[in-house]
Amino acid sequence: MFDGVLVQWIHAGVSWLLEPVLAALAVLVALAVWEMGQALGEGFGGLARLRRTGDRERAGRVGRRRIERADLIARVGPMLGLMGTLIPLGPGLAALGRGELETLARAVTVAFDTTVMGLLVGIVGFILGRVRRRWYDSLLDALEAGDVRA
Repeated sequence: MFDGVLVQWIHAGVSWLLEPVLAALAVLVALAVWEMGQALGEGFGGLARLRRTGDRERAGRVGRRRIERADLIARVGPMLGLMGTLIPLGPGLAALGRGELETLARAVTVAFDTTVMGLLVGIVGFILGRVRRRWYDSLLDALEAGDVRA
């Protein structure tokens, strides 16, 4: 039942995915750190400068782009964390069946580490998205009302 060609292809493909998933998760962690820095810049003057320009269209474009990035981080991080959890568990459980406890321990460690990193990235993205929505909604309301003072 589990020794067909299609099953072997799927297993080989899934096994190959672990490294790209880990690399993508690392890139997402770096992007989350970058976005936190950007959010600090927005909070400490970036939004005030954008308000002083009085350009509602530009503020809307910038806000949409930054909120979309935060939403992407919030959604993709946990997905990659889950993939990074499930991929090593298959070989880890197979190693358990062969009595290779060290292989199982490494697989479980990778699984838990990727879960934690994926959830952490998701939390950061979620918080950034919520905060930015509030900030840019307030900014756009002020610009619509004609209030351009800092």
